[in-house]
Amino acid sequence: MGLSNFERMIQLAEDTFATKNDPDQLDVNEGVLEHLKQIHPSTVSEYDDGKGPSAWILLIPTTTDLMNRFLENKISEKELYELTPLKVTYDALYLCSAMVLDEYRRKGIARKLTLKAVEEICKTHPIKALFTWAFTKEGNMAAEELARVTSLPLFKHQPKTK
Repeated sequence: MGLSNFERMIQLAEDTFATKNDPDQLDVNEGVLEHLKQIHPSTVSEYDDGKGPSAWILLIPTTTDLMNRFLENKISEKELYELTPLKVTYDALYLCSAMVLDEYRRKGIARKLTLKAVEEICKTHPIKALFTWAFTKEGNMAAEELARVTSLPLFKHQPKTK
């Protein structure tokens, strides 16, 4: 018997982001997910058609100051998450990750999940900018499309070369 969708999603995350080998990246676990939901319930979204998760979206509402520090390589992705305060007004939105299993791609699932999450976050927070750290060509294109659809400016993180 093959891997479950959940196991495949975990493997996809590791293959794409290799967080275990990069201490600057946010290594998402149950504790991180619970904390993100405290920041805003729409930070974490998943698509499940009854066979287990086949798409995960992760967004982090934060402040413009923290966004700028991240974009300027003054803080890491992990620090962006750790420094984002609870119960404040957020005006920037980090498009952290969108993952979709192969057989569910190109069906608009990630787009719909992300747009719904952004819409929900914007109901209570005056988001003025989106920012991302794209690991793939598809991730970059998805972020650009989201910026176009939401009419929000998009800023891209360029990690410093080691």
